[in-house]
Formats: sequence, C-alpha cells, structure tokens
Amino acid sequence: MLLAVDVGNSNIVLGLYQGRELFSSWRLHTNAEATADELAMQIRSLMAIHGQELGCIKEVAIASVVPPLIYPFTRFCERYLNLDPLVVGPGSRTGMPILIDNPKELGADLIVNAVAAQEKYGTPVLVVDFGTATTFSAVSKKGEYLGGAIASGIKMSLQGLFLQTAKLPRVEIVEAARVIGKNTVQSMQAGVFFGFIGLTNEIISRMKEEVGGTPPVIATGGLSVLISRHIHQIDQVDPQLTLDGLRIVFERNLKKN
Repeated sequence: MLLAVDVGNSNIVLGLYQGRELFSSWRLHTNAEATADELAMQIRSLMAIHGQELGCIKEVAIASVVPPLIYPFTRFCERYLNLDPLVVGPGSRTGMPILIDNPKELGADLIVNAVAAQEKYGTPVLVVDFGTATTFSAVSKKGEYLGGAIASGIKMSLQGLFLQTAKLPRVEIVEAARVIGKNTVQSMQAGVFFGFIGLTNEIISRMKEEVGGTPPVIATGGLSVLISRHIHQIDQVDPQLTLDGLRIVFERNLKKN
C-alpha cells in the first residue's frame, strides 16, 4: 500500500492507497517539532483503528510546506518502514511544465494539486485550496502550470483580527447567516466569511479571463466544504485532490525509475 502524506502548516493529511483507491485517510494537527518516533506512534494508532499495521505500507510519497518536518518523516520511513520515501520537490517527475519565474520555489502541494486536477478534470483547469493560506492555481489548455495567487486563509484572517487589535475577541469560523452582524462576534464572522466569498469569486473571474475559455474550478482543502457552497464559480469540491496528486506523482516517478 502507498501512504500519501500532505504536510501543511495547520494539518497533516495522510491517505492510505490500495492501488488507485483511497483506503483510509486521517488528519493530524501539525507539530513542527514532532520526532520520527512520535509520528510513528500516531500513524500506527490511526492504522490500528482500521485493522491495519505499519508493515502493510510499502511506499510513501510526501509533499511538505513545513521544511522542519521533512527529516522526521524521512527518518520515520527509514526506521519503521525500511524504505526511502518520495519527497516531492525539484527533480521530481510531475509530467507538468512549470511556467513560473523560479520553478524551485513552487510549493509541493500546489504542483500535486495541479497534476491531480489535470488528470481528473482535464485542462484548462483552476484549483482553489482553502488551507492555512488560500491558494489559486491555473493550468493551461496544454497542461502547463501557469502560476497562481496566494491570499491569507480564513483562520489566519480571524487570528489576525484577534492578535492585532485591542478589543476584538477570538472567534470561531462559522457559516454566517447574514452580513449585518448584531454584535462584535457576528460582525467579525460575517466580514471574514462573506469577504472570502467575494475575494474568491473575483480572483477566479480574473484568472478565467487570463487563461481563456471556461475552465472548471476545483476546490480542495480543509475549509472547502464550508465555503464553496456559497461560491457560484466553483464547479467541484474534491477534498482528496492533494492526496490523489501525490499518488499520481508517485506513479510517474515509479515509471521513471
């Protein structure tokens, strides 16, 4: 089985694949100081819930935007699985030309998202990832990664209001019922929620103009389900897009080797 590992700033998402089928998936809080032993303990416990053991993992593919966690995950693979993982980065075979100024600076999560969107939905295609940051990626009709846009995430915006003001409280993310709040908490929630709907729609509209045509828009990420239903330009919510992209990139590198 293949273990796909998406290491994000807020969460680590793990997916266990049997062939091309996602057998199980889990979400962990990201701890940038986690050790290989701690990762092994968490992953073993999660797998045990589904009657699986670490020994069933024969391959591992990792995409990480948290550099300090690359070594612990690599060490976990070496010590507990007796294998070398594929860490997606410069030199990995993705099958997608990257047309940005410096391809080496492109986040591994963005490229695997784009690869998965291309294979699953065709091209051209746009991807919106609602994570710690909200990222937008554009793939051309020829299957080229054109670039994208990066905005703060919903949680980050609420956290910023709390940390950078004297009187605004920490509030939870909710699906706001109305834009005119009747108290401070409602006003903050409405401002961020509806603000992100407007931000997302505007960036998608401008991307479509630059890409040309009417590319489908695919949403993914931890908060995609909450907000996407209110964004008329999103065509599909695909929570496992990043994991699928890791599986696809792994398969392409396996063929290469």
